[in-house]
Amino acid sequence: MGAGEFDLIARIAARSRGRADVLLGIGDDAALLATPPAGEALCVCVDTLNVGVHFPDGTAPFDIGWKALAVNLSDLAAMGATPRWATLALSLPSSDPAFLDPLIDGLLSLAEQHSVALVGGDTTRGPLSLSVQAIGSVAPTRALRRDGARVGDAIYLSGSTGDAAAGLAIVQQRIECSDPQVARALRTRLDRPTPRVELGQALAGTAHACIDISDGLLADLGHVLKASAVGAVLDLDALPVSPALQALLPEPRQRWPLQLAGGDDYELLVCGEAAEIEALPAFARGELTWIGRIDSMQGLRFERGGAPFEYRPERSGYDHFI
Repeated sequence: MGAGEFDLIARIAARSRGRADVLLGIGDDAALLATPPAGEALCVCVDTLNVGVHFPDGTAPFDIGWKALAVNLSDLAAMGATPRWATLALSLPSSDPAFLDPLIDGLLSLAEQHSVALVGGDTTRGPLSLSVQAIGSVAPTRALRRDGARVGDAIYLSGSTGDAAAGLAIVQQRIECSDPQVARALRTRLDRPTPRVELGQALAGTAHACIDISDGLLADLGHVLKASAVGAVLDLDALPVSPALQALLPEPRQRWPLQLAGGDDYELLVCGEAAEIEALPAFARGELTWIGRIDSMQGLRFERGGAPFEYRPERSGYDHFI
């Protein structure tokens, strides 16, 4: 049996954690939040997730809630910001607690990991959709941006790409996978991405440019190149690959379309001086992999093992309106 709207809000409020900088949270017309520490600016982002577009119909509600916050924390990570608060606008076909409770548990589970307080939002009846706004803070002089890549910079990638796109392709039966363990690992990358918050903070003040990979490595690198008025060379042999994706697609050429143009990875693409990036503990821990370099020739070119290589991707990434 569904709950009324205000019962629904009360169920969400009862699960939400507080923070010392939340002066007034869920339950009023708006939240009251303390200003960030001296010298820091607010960093604000918002993303909407719709059923059938951003997650397959039938996705576990816990994973839906997790992903709704994760994609926003990934945006804050790409700016080097510290997450603080979030709001949730939730559209539901019905207010069934059996669906709502695990959805909120998923969102708040990730919020707990990053000390994020859910401070308000809205609920309405309609097709399943979640809009999360995340708010953090960062010193303006340390904020990571898209327009700071410089000629001579090395390009690094956190984690690996292609897994989420492979997981979706398996769900949509565009790729066959006979190994349930591999399929489960790839589906987890689709449903429950890991925002690289701590890595973004470690890169702040050191990296020259950064972006999170939501629409595909090529598409998002293209945003950096355009904003910075530079070009780039990617080494296809340097692209990191997860054990699950390698097991599914053993040949590199099979993987390239997913690694380069698959979306929903929420990894960080980073540009900076090699000596400075590789001196970071995150590099020593294997959280970053060198994949190319920034140069002055406009556009993007490819290499294999340092030698020029002709490769024409069929597409660069995901576009909602194409």
